[in-house]
Amino acid sequence: MTPKEQRLARKIYLYLGALFITSLVVSNLIFQKFFYWYPMDVEVFGSKLFEISVGILPYPITFLITDLISEIYGKKNANQIVIAGIFASVFSLVIITVADIAPATSWSYVDDKTFTSVFGNSIIAVFASMITYLFAQFVDIQIYHFWKRLTKGKHLWLRNNFSTWFSQFVDTFTITFLLCSFGIIDWANFYGLLISGFLFKVLVAAIDTPFLYLGVYFFRKRFNLNINEEISLD
Repeated sequence: MTPKEQRLARKIYLYLGALFITSLVVSNLIFQKFFYWYPMDVEVFGSKLFEISVGILPYPITFLITDLISEIYGKKNANQIVIAGIFASVFSLVIITVADIAPATSWSYVDDKTFTSVFGNSIIAVFASMITYLFAQFVDIQIYHFWKRLTKGKHLWLRNNFSTWFSQFVDTFTITFLLCSFGIIDWANFYGLLISGFLFKVLVAAIDTPFLYLGVYFFRKRFNLNINEEISLD
C-alpha cells in the first residue's frame, strides 16, 4: 500500500469512528421517547409488540460500522473503536451531570425541572448503556471473527447476521433489564420492549447486509485487497 493510500485508509477509519461514537452517544440522550415502528396493534405479555425507544434507531449503525471495521481493519482496530466509544460515553455523562447541577437563570428557555426531566435519566441510561454496549460489542466482534476464520473470509452475510443477531439480543436484554431495575421503565413493559427491540434489530441487521457488502466491495476495490486481507494501520 502506498503512503497516499495509507493516509486515506486512516482518514476513512477516523470518519467511521466518528459516526460510531456519535451514534452511540446520541442513542443514550434520546432514549426516553418511544414510538411504534410498525402500525399494528399487537400485544405480547400485556405490552405493545412494536413499541420501542427512538434511542434504538442509531444503535444498529454501530454494529454495522464495527462489522465493517472488523472486516477491513481487523479485530484490534474494531476493539479500539469500542474503547473510544466508552470514553465518549463517560465524557458525555460528565457533561450532562455538570449541566444538570448548574442552576438555570430566570429567563432560561429550559428550566431546571425540564432539563432534569429530559436529561436526568440519561445519567443512569449512559451508565447502563456502557455496561451493555461494552459486553455486546465485544461479543459481536468475537463472533464475527470466529465466523470469519471458520469460513476463511467467505460468506460475509453469514458472519454479519449471526454476530449481530446474537450480540443484539444480548444488548437488548441487558439494557432493558437494567433500565427496568433502575426504575426508569416499568417491569410491565419488559417483555414487550425486549421482543420488539430484538425483532427490530434483526430486521435492520438483514437490511444493512447489502450496505456491508457495498462497503467491503469499495474497500477491496480501492485498496486492492484480497478476500480475508486486512488493512494495517500500524
